[in-house]
Amino acid sequence: MSVQGPFKVECGEVFPHGVGVVGAVAPLIDFDRSTPENRVQARDKDTGLPVWTVDVMDFDPEARERTFKVKIAAEVQPVPPDAIDGVPVRPVQLDGLTVTPYQKEVGNGRQRIAYSLRAAGMSTPRYGSKSVSAVSTSSQGASKAA
Repeated sequence: MSVQGPFKVECGEVFPHGVGVVGAVAPLIDFDRSTPENRVQARDKDTGLPVWTVDVMDFDPEARERTFKVKIAAEVQPVPPDAIDGVPVRPVQLDGLTVTPYQKEVGNGRQRIAYSLRAAGMSTPRYGSKSVSAVSTSSQGASKAA
């Protein structure tokens, strides 16, 4: 049996310690259709929607790779969750996440398995019935009151 194509996964399965946005959301440039004078944004081959890219950081302290590029196909530029005071990285939930494995050249003719990540969107992560920002705000209030 040959399994091909992207695998649908939950964000927490790929990033059990959480994940955060570490860069700005930017258009993915289609280098085949672009010229030095005219940069053309890539389009998703299935939906025709513009493709955006964002760098994220895996919060797993033992992760071998810490940052990843995630592609998001959306009509308008996705907006990361609001920043949390005192936290340099914005925690994020990657909605509609898919993973596509591929072989990556690592030098000297050696290859390893790498993963391409795509998401349908991003939102504020939720813990229990509260969002991260609500949990952060309530814990800050508790520490100030003490």
